[in-house]
Amino acid sequence: MTQLFPRDRAWHPQALDPNYKTSVTRSPTQPLLSLEGTTSELSGPTFGHSDIDPLDNDLLRNFATTGDPVGERILLHGRVLDENARPVPNTLVEIWQANAGGRYRHKKDTYLAAIDPNFGGCGRTLTDDQGYYRFRTVKPGAYPWRNWVSSWRPAHIHVSVFGTSFAQRLITQLYFEGDPLIAKCPIINTIPDPRAIDQLVAALDINASVPFDCLAYKFDIVLRGLRSTYFENRPEGN
Repeated sequence: MTQLFPRDRAWHPQALDPNYKTSVTRSPTQPLLSLEGTTSELSGPTFGHSDIDPLDNDLLRNFATTGDPVGERILLHGRVLDENARPVPNTLVEIWQANAGGRYRHKKDTYLAAIDPNFGGCGRTLTDDQGYYRFRTVKPGAYPWRNWVSSWRPAHIHVSVFGTSFAQRLITQLYFEGDPLIAKCPIINTIPDPRAIDQLVAALDINASVPFDCLAYKFDIVLRGLRSTYFENRPEGN
């Protein structure tokens, strides 16, 4: 029988935090319900290796048409692990991000930074048999957002990890070591435990950097154990 790890309620943020203004309207006003996932939700649809293009994990090349993207070139790498530090192989990892100026390639992003014609801002890859993944990209820029008068999001990359089907998904964000905006971000400050915040910060990894090409940052994604691949629709409801 697989060991069940209870959720640590002091580790995750509360749904409502007045300093994170949009959480006021997004947070639930009624008690949460635990629903058991159906067989179809837990088993499919699925994806395969044939769905991944060789350039999908190279954001420096997968959208470029007239040259390289503008910005600091970086290698983002790490492993997907369960709570017992065992690798999670063949799992789909997706990322999306703003460009070096802090702007997303999205029609509703109206920030005045320029669109980079050679940067799409999206990538995906499958972990290998040791749970390892890697992306080449540019370091995203900070950008302002409508929380308080002068609120800025730290440089960050959105990360999505799938289980064995598209109904099993975990979404998070990673930040970069040494960024002074991390401590000032109302979203990050909804997390009550500083150790949990540290786990969202990608560490500078000089040893993995490519000389005269790019710096490297290491970010391990730790799941909550073997049964936690069900994520939000866990049958045990934790």
